Amino acid sequence: MELAPHIIALLLGGSMLAGFIDAIVGGGGLIMIPLLLIGAPGLPEATALGTNKLTSISGTTSAAISMLRRVRVDKKLLMVAAPVAAVCSAVGALLATMVSSDIMRPLVIVLLLCVAIYVTLRPSFGRDAATASPVTKLTWALAFVAIATIGFYDGFFGPGTGTFLIIVLTALLSRSFIQSSAMTKVINTSTNLGGLVVFAALGHVWWALGFGLAIANIIGAQIGARMVLAKGAGFVRIMLLVVVIIMVSKLSYDLFTA
Repeated sequence: MELAPHIIALLLGGSMLAGFIDAIVGGGGLIMIPLLLIGAPGLPEATALGTNKLTSISGTTSAAISMLRRVRVDKKLLMVAAPVAAVCSAVGALLATMVSSDIMRPLVIVLLLCVAIYVTLRPSFGRDAATASPVTKLTWALAFVAIATIGFYDGFFGPGTGTFLIIVLTALLSRSFIQSSAMTKVINTSTNLGGLVVFAALGHVWWALGFGLAIANIIGAQIGARMVLAKGAGFVRIMLLVVVIIMVSKLSYDLFTA
């Protein structure tokens, strides 16, 4: 399949924007997957998902490296959470090659609305880990169940994965938005890897296009990661709400026009 130069330029610009958004609060897949399907008519949905995994894993890895140099994170948590999320993502990706992911849209819309309401009603949410609620064994257990579920979701559908991870890490494990964002990049890299392995094994990755888009995604991710570190938790909170509103609007439009 050959793409016109202006379509390639559009995809490169979209990939850079997706990398920027993913590096801050997640949600870049909501840009890239529709662009791939529109720019390459006839492209199977599974191939769009697989190519997006190749693109986004480059950006999230780049952002993770940048943020881990400046932000203290719980490495023990990541050593357990990342592999679990990767395996669950692989299972989700396998299912995505057999079942349409459209069935997820109504549930995701409801969950994103809950996220928006929760963050709006708690202005101090995510600003300071030191003043957050203490972490109990129950919240640890809930967090790992949630991370595993989000991993499966990322492999199966994907949009908003980073946003959901940030909320889980902040709400249940009492991390600040900055810490949660940094840890999310690591976990999201692992979920992208888990999904990519399955999609690649089944021939659902457009490698030539994906590698080109990956470079653009890395550029956007680096800009986004630097903005998070420079502007702090308040910026992340605002961007999270903006991205959630956009995702709800886009998913609702897709649902009611399908």
